[in-house]
Amino acid sequence: MAGLGELIPVVGVKQACAALNIPRASFYRKKILEGSPAWPAARRPAPARSLVPAEREKVLAHLHEERFQNASPAAVYATLLDEGEYHCSIRTM
Repeated sequence: MAGLGELIPVVGVKQACAALNIPRASFYRKKILEGSPAWPAARRPAPARSLVPAEREKVLAHLHEERFQNASPAAVYATLLDEGEYHCSIRTM
């Protein structure tokens, strides 16, 4: 891409990209990215009904138990319900 800067004023973007076998889309994409300010990473808010860290650790501890290592979250959910424990929905697991 460094050679493009020298060729473009002489022959134009289309012929410079063709001569160096560089797609024009890549040239324009890089040009736009270099000129744009860095976007601050938008932090997603936590869902209002999400588990608190202590609850999350408890659910993960159940999922990592040896008896549940080869079980799906639905099977773990059903087994825990049979044992009288409810921590969260299947989807949350």
